[in-house]
Amino acid sequence: MSFRDESDDGRDLRKPFLHTGSWYRMGSRQSSLMGSSQVIRDRSVSVVACVLIVALGPIQFGFTSGYSSPTQSAITKDLGLTVSEYSLFGSLSNVGAMVGAIASGQIAEYIGRKGSLMIASIPNIIGWLIISFARDYSFLYMGRLLEGFGVGIISYTVPVYIAEIAPQNLRGSLGSVNQLSVTIGILLAYLLGLFVNWRILAILVCPWGLWSNSFIFESPRWLVSSMWYIFSIGGVNILKQFLSDYFLKQAKMGMTEDFETSLQVLRGFDTDITLEVNEIKRAVASSSRRTTIRFADLKQRRYCVVIGLLILQQLCGINGVLFYSSTIFESAGVSSSDLATCFVGLIQVIATGIATWLLDKAGRRLLLIISSSVMTVSLLIVAVLFYVKDFISKDSGFYSILSILAIVGVVAMVIGFSLGLGPVPWVIMSEILPINIKSLAGSVATLSNWLCSWVITMTANLLLTWSSGGTFTIYTIVCAVTIVFSAIWVPETKGRTLEEIQFSFR
Repeated sequence: MSFRDESDDGRDLRKPFLHTGSWYRMGSRQSSLMGSSQVIRDRSVSVVACVLIVALGPIQFGFTSGYSSPTQSAITKDLGLTVSEYSLFGSLSNVGAMVGAIASGQIAEYIGRKGSLMIASIPNIIGWLIISFARDYSFLYMGRLLEGFGVGIISYTVPVYIAEIAPQNLRGSLGSVNQLSVTIGILLAYLLGLFVNWRILAILVCPWGLWSNSFIFESPRWLVSSMWYIFSIGGVNILKQFLSDYFLKQAKMGMTEDFETSLQVLRGFDTDITLEVNEIKRAVASSSRRTTIRFADLKQRRYCVVIGLLILQQLCGINGVLFYSSTIFESAGVSSSDLATCFVGLIQVIATGIATWLLDKAGRRLLLIISSSVMTVSLLIVAVLFYVKDFISKDSGFYSILSILAIVGVVAMVIGFSLGLGPVPWVIMSEILPINIKSLAGSVATLSNWLCSWVITMTANLLLTWSSGGTFTIYTIVCAVTIVFSAIWVPETKGRTLEEIQFSFR
């Protein structure tokens, strides 16, 4: 909200004044001396704070992805699991996430983005506690399913929330914080897994995000969308059976004030939000709320782009590489496979941080093409190295060189993924899906992503046992397809408001 002052007793008091967005300072002109750079920083403080808080959710996401890599030998030894049983454990988080993805859209639609993130923390905590105290594989599987369910909700809600609160000039950078947090979670799992028992490691992740999400502001776009739905003609007719016109009017005024207050705080107290308020209201009012998505609708370009990108993101094999990176490095002949895995995690964090800076400068489409190209070349190199390694003696110096090159190839793949294919699909999903069917279309897209992730994590260990070279050849082909898909289908959304993006698809 913006402010005006009342100084009945000579002091400079500030009170809410929602609609102007200007600083009114009676008897003082200090506000006019504020530098432009300071104004920009002040306008971003609330948004950045909210993004950093919700980023704790994707850190749990990443911790889940990285947990199975450093703990494989210890868990299989303690609980007597076979390779296939542990592969099932690694993939069950994806099964839980698929269920969470189905529910995530409706949960975020009816109780809000903030409420859904708080709900997601509950199965996460319970799941990690069950894993920590597991005595056999059944409890291990149950815990993995539960924390996967929470991650499924998080994976949809966080990018949508960030896109809806971020200003257009920062939406790409702030949106990629989601993927950056995932990589930080993976790195934490790798590092802590070197020093901490797998049971204690599961407990360490429990408290993250449970209390922090209560401090964020609700998405202004969700607030106005909910207001439009409740006070539509059908909704008003139902409410009139229970409430008088006076109470309906008061309720609508209260919801409008919540929407404007949330947007004003997120944009900064000195920002005029009048134009953005009107654009959001007009965009929501002009879109009709749909309760179902027909299969014919999924053939539209926007849905093909979102679902296609999220499927290709997983089929490129990144989760297979990250989940079983220690096994891959051991196959390559690297003695310190755990340290190499931590190094890969660190590189991924750095590369994703660079992508965060580049997204609003280079654009989404260009980064996707560059990312997929780097991954294609690096995966091809790794595949060839694994084929050649089978014909080289382990005692030869050339075998050691091949091992080093294999690490370089895997690192290059991770860098390529982090620069584009990691963060961009989630940013694109949150940008181009219209708010009236975002919950349903987003759930379908997120479900597709997790289904493919489950297929990859379930088969990666078995494929690597079959043929490391063959496995990376399959991933190479998928990345090559991604280059073509990005060049032909993916639109550029850099520097455009969400409302402008929706209008371009009409």
